[in-house]
Amino acid sequence: MSIDKNEQPNALTRRGFVVAGAIGTLGVIAKPHAVHARTDTRDVGQSADIDATTIMHAEKLASVEFTADERAMMTRGLSRSAAGYKERQKESLPNGLAPATVFDSGPIPATSSDAVSSTRRVDRKLPTRDAEIAFAPVTHLAHWMASGQLTSVRLTQIYLKRLKRFGPKLECVVTLTETLALEQARRADKERASGNVRSPLHGIPYGAKDLFDTAGIATTFGAEPYKDRVPESDAAVVRMLRDAGAVLIAKTTLGALAMGDVWFGGKTRNPFDLEQGSSGSSAGSAAGTSAGLFGFSLGTETLGSIVSPSMRCGATGLRPTFGRVPRTGAMALCWSLDKVGPICRTVEDTGVVLEAISGRDAGDPSSVDAPFSFDAAKRVLGLRVGIDRRWFEGRRASEFDRKIPAVLEKLGVELVDVEVPRINTGALRTILNVEAAAAFEELTLSNRDDLLTGQTPFAWPNSFRTARFVPAIELVQADRLRRRACTAMSELMSTVDCLAGPSFAGGLLTITNFTGHPSLTLRSGMRENGRPTGMTVWGQRFDEATVLHLGMELEREFGVWNQQPKLEG
Repeated sequence: MSIDKNEQPNALTRRGFVVAGAIGTLGVIAKPHAVHARTDTRDVGQSADIDATTIMHAEKLASVEFTADERAMMTRGLSRSAAGYKERQKESLPNGLAPATVFDSGPIPATSSDAVSSTRRVDRKLPTRDAEIAFAPVTHLAHWMASGQLTSVRLTQIYLKRLKRFGPKLECVVTLTETLALEQARRADKERASGNVRSPLHGIPYGAKDLFDTAGIATTFGAEPYKDRVPESDAAVVRMLRDAGAVLIAKTTLGALAMGDVWFGGKTRNPFDLEQGSSGSSAGSAAGTSAGLFGFSLGTETLGSIVSPSMRCGATGLRPTFGRVPRTGAMALCWSLDKVGPICRTVEDTGVVLEAISGRDAGDPSSVDAPFSFDAAKRVLGLRVGIDRRWFEGRRASEFDRKIPAVLEKLGVELVDVEVPRINTGALRTILNVEAAAAFEELTLSNRDDLLTGQTPFAWPNSFRTARFVPAIELVQADRLRRRACTAMSELMSTVDCLAGPSFAGGLLTITNFTGHPSLTLRSGMRENGRPTGMTVWGQRFDEATVLHLGMELEREFGVWNQQPKLEG
């Protein structure tokens, strides 16, 4: 997850929010703290009653004010509620247990296409240098295997060698799954020899963000409290990729509990500039893919965790429609926001991977079966692409951003001027903060949040603590604003086929994460300092195919996707 700290929620001042505010304030009385500048070690839940003074102080947190008589009337009910919270906190709620309320951004659109997914023909012969093979797209790797020029075992060995050489330099791998990878590679070659080819991913090694459960292999969430955690079963997407014949070669780094690029073992690096972090939280997936350490990888996004590291590392990241890819067995940060998506070297590759991991799984109540058909040869002539001219002007627009409209016009699309609806994104973030605090409540109540390295005001430990003071009514109101945002974005998207522009323009990163719309981030240029830059295409819900079609032609026009980092120095 990546957060823009410039956006802050607006305080609400209606007095009707105060009761929930007081309840939220009193709901944390069970936890004492004695570290990180928290000097009051008294357990106030044991030594202090809820009285009018308590409520008066709580009113400040809810931005309301009551009279003395009203406070006196409230004390009994609030005391009863606080006691109920302490009793509920004795319940064990595993991270993967989703709430009964499931986010639904709208119906699955009907599709008029029965076309099966197809990729472009590959004519290139197998290179002689291992490094060239390592940086090849999945579609090329699949072709070389299909034509007998390359085996999965050889490809796996190439990647293992690179992972051992460059993985420590990038700090992008938590666990190298060498034994499993070679076992799966040998099986893939044996199956292919017998004529059993499971999918285009058959025999292709990949990296999985270390928040996807892997049976018998540590899944650490990148965080100190979980670094010895070993699950008993595989996440749904790991199982789906195994069924597709893919080879799990590494568990990749993520910022602790899916924020940033700092994990318990270090800071993941940008392969194009080792002095710079890779951004996060799908840090290792983006860095390792761009560095040619595996064929593709899996990432997740709640609020920028695929987009941001893809921008920083020059990877191609597809954030699918919310619900398209099941999250069973993946660390839950925010049940109504988390999404699983591929990070690859080319746009076409993301479509190949998406096809393999799409579908419903009983363990994820938000997952759905939605049709996905993608013809890589389809052109975009006449496609209606929405832009806001202001995105490409002013000092915040880079030289690469300014070129985007002209490149789109060159492709033959119709540019449509749009204006993104004004949405209170600060209020929407209340949902994320509260759900994340609920997902990791046991850290807060047990004081194990003190084990996390990040202890700044906006790091997870403190965010989890402050979220306990969010009034319940504020959460409901934020959810209602979210419904308004979904309606507004649906109306906007009904006028165009997709949107295109700078990745962080117009608040679209936040808005589309909350409305569930898909996005594709791809490399659009290389800066003078050798670092890549990128852009994003946003699509209609469950219409990743249109996004991919436009992305492929943009990728061809920019012509920089295959420029490689210089890691040998």
